[in-house]
Amino acid sequence: PDAVARAYPQDDHQRFLTNRLAEIGTHVEWNTKLEGFTQNDGDVEATIAGPDGSRTVAASYLCGCDGAHSTVRQQLGVGFAGATYEQLFFVCDCRVASPFTTDLVVTLGERALVLLFPIRSTGMQRLIGLIPPDVADPEHATFETIRAGVEALLGTQVVEVNWFSIYRVHHRVAEHFRVDRAFILGDAAHIHSPAGGQGMNTGIGDAVNLGWKLADVLHGRSSVAMLDSFEEERIVFARQLVATTDRAFTAIVRGGALGRLTREFLMPWTVALATHQRFVRHLFFRTVSQTAIHYPNSMLSEGRAGGIRGGDRLPWVAACDNFAALQSLDWQVHVFGAPGPGVEDFCRRTGIALHRFEWSTGAGDAGFARDAAYLVRPDGYVAVAAEAAQTASLETYVTKFRVGL
Repeated sequence: PDAVARAYPQDDHQRFLTNRLAEIGTHVEWNTKLEGFTQNDGDVEATIAGPDGSRTVAASYLCGCDGAHSTVRQQLGVGFAGATYEQLFFVCDCRVASPFTTDLVVTLGERALVLLFPIRSTGMQRLIGLIPPDVADPEHATFETIRAGVEALLGTQVVEVNWFSIYRVHHRVAEHFRVDRAFILGDAAHIHSPAGGQGMNTGIGDAVNLGWKLADVLHGRSSVAMLDSFEEERIVFARQLVATTDRAFTAIVRGGALGRLTREFLMPWTVALATHQRFVRHLFFRTVSQTAIHYPNSMLSEGRAGGIRGGDRLPWVAACDNFAALQSLDWQVHVFGAPGPGVEDFCRRTGIALHRFEWSTGAGDAGFARDAAYLVRPDGYVAVAAEAAQTASLETYVTKFRVGL
């Protein structure tokens, strides 16, 4: 948001995004709609409707990032099992009378919930909450309808409303995330309550996971079999997330004594515990940031060396900043200590970069084994963890998936 505000007026974000993406070679077409598509063994043909009429385009793959009412998912005939919550939510961008804060503010009433958090350096705040059950016509409520209750909960006045909308919350996961050459991701593949603030992160995680795999396949750096891992890795996490947020959301918004106990005692107690206990703060951070996600059962994950398994997110070692190497967004091997001659030869033949780091207590604390080789995926996850004497598994892996060949 800060970069957008500096570059363009607040309402001209579309132009900023278009120009920024053009700088990296990506062309964006706005006011364009997918009408339908067909796929065969070689490509996907999509009918696109735009300002100048309809046309057909061909591509190797199609990615449906088209939201909860996904045209791609519907045309694929993929089920979207789940349900819709009874409660109505509102979202509002506004300016409040109290001083601007960068903190998330959560206010819980007996039958109310309002969250306030910053979204603009200009001082705009976002409100998300429940439409009160006593509102006469909740489907057509405006901010003025709920102003008194919201301001009472927040303890401040709302002095400017930028926009206001009402929506219903669902919890659903698609039956599949891929059918042949068509993929679905983000809200097209899974939607859930705002409990935990995981929606955007999960969609971005889907895009990162699929994006590097498509790039590798299309540029001949990996076999097509690599794409089979997308659904395998992401659908398990999506199901767990939807189930977890459903339980949390249901507990927070339910009526009766149990719901009141959750809002007035359990939630404040949990937040207080997270504030004062370091290990709880760490757990919350790992969960909300999604840095705890790992893929131990993925077809792309093999081996164990030290405390690190294939499928784990590569741990960070502050002393050497081993994450700097990940900026290449390519396959690479990390060794803390001395790489064996077999590892050096492997990297020379495959063209996979070898990064050597000095052994340290910090590396050991992070879980690395001395002199072990870790084949790291473009997204920063460990593909193969091999002890110093077992590096033949690197050869087997790259042959299987044609990595770097």
